[in-house]
Amino acid sequence: MTAAPVLVLVEPQDLVNIASAVRIAKNFGVDRLRLVRPAVFDAWRIEGIAHNTADVIEQIAIVDSLEEALADTGYAVALTARGRAQKRSIMRPDEAAWELTARAEAAPVAVVFGREDKGLSNDELDRCQALVTIATNPDYRSLNLAQAVAIVCYECFLARAGSTQPFKPPRHRADPATGEQMEHLFADWERSMWAIDFFKTRQPDRVMRGFRELVFRAEPDAREAALLRAIGIEVRRFLERNGVELPPEAHGEDRNGAGRTDPDLGVPDSTQTE
Repeated sequence: MTAAPVLVLVEPQDLVNIASAVRIAKNFGVDRLRLVRPAVFDAWRIEGIAHNTADVIEQIAIVDSLEEALADTGYAVALTARGRAQKRSIMRPDEAAWELTARAEAAPVAVVFGREDKGLSNDELDRCQALVTIATNPDYRSLNLAQAVAIVCYECFLARAGSTQPFKPPRHRADPATGEQMEHLFADWERSMWAIDFFKTRQPDRVMRGFRELVFRAEPDAREAALLRAIGIEVRRFLERNGVELPPEAHGEDRNGAGRTDPDLGVPDSTQTE
């Protein structure tokens, strides 16, 4: 994976914001932080807020100027919410992340964040090759320092191959539902619809076609299909336990009492409900 950018915080005033930035750095694989004249710095308190980050805290460098913080970097971007009078290269975080990742192969790169109360000065912005602005509500542009750090670090992580990380597989895998299982499911739900007089003036074939499409779009696995089928079966059993007389169709019979056969199964409905 390409080296992560250096995070530079200029005159951070709040220890909690520093701790939050440390935690975010650990979350997204950033191991280099440089603090320019922090108002307060206490490694013990920072780790008390950002647990299990001692390895990141140990590598924090405290410097006297932004010039010193960027001395060994080949490319740096600065976060700002202010519009610029002069023409400058301005990017969104995702675009900046790809640019930083590409340039990190040649030399260290950095992302510079300003003070909580007034951001970065024009002189400080001038020391960076490009500016980054996070899209926000125009009526309330200012982001908390840690929030801005999180957005940029996340985008950089994705650009550095975080997007290729596989998701953890489900703890209990289930096979796909088979065609036979699905037909049992539909047959039992059709009987339950008859049992609750759902069809009334509706056309059963049309209703069931829509129901099939809905279930197919959900793509249930075998376990989920079994659960869904069990719900349909239990509707009828509940009615029977409560003495409700069900129509012949609810038992898988036509109006003349003959057993109907489910499509593609070749098995009478009456053998499929128990």
